[in-house]
Amino acid sequence: MVELRPITEENFLDAFALKLAPGQEAFVSHPIRSLAQAYVYRDQCRPFGIYADGKMVGYVMVIYDYDVPEYDIWHMMIDEKEQGRGFGKEALRLALDFIRTKPFGDSNRVALTVNKRNPIARKLYEKMGFRATGAEDEDESELVLTI
Repeated sequence: MVELRPITEENFLDAFALKLAPGQEAFVSHPIRSLAQAYVYRDQCRPFGIYADGKMVGYVMVIYDYDVPEYDIWHMMIDEKEQGRGFGKEALRLALDFIRTKPFGDSNRVALTVNKRNPIARKLYEKMGFRATGAEDEDESELVLTI
C-alpha cells in the first residue's frame, strides 16, 4: 500500500537518504533542496514522503502559487531501487487527492514541469490527464491538469 506522509523531524533524514538513478539528477532536485524551499514557502506548501509498506520510497512536494492561482507538484522522485513498481503513479494520484481538498486556496488548476529528456515521467503525467500548455524553457515543458 502506498501512502503520503508529511515530512517531519521524525522522517526528514529518510528523505535525505533517497537516491536518484544515474543521470536523473538533471530531471529533479534532491529532497534536501526541496525541503529548503518548503521551509521558505511553509505557508503555502506541504512536503511528503512517499511510503510503500511503511518504508519511504520517494518524495513529492505540493505548493500553492497565489499569484496564478494554481497548485504545483514539485520535485517528485522515487528512489532508484524502487523505480518501476508503480509508486510514482500512485503517489501522483494521492498528491492530486490532497490538492482536491484545497488546503491552501481555491484552484482547480494543477501544474508541473517535466524535463524534455525524461519521456518516462512525461508519459506518466499524460496518462494521469496532464496536458502540455506550450510553455517551455530550455530544459522543461509545463503540463497542467484541471481537477
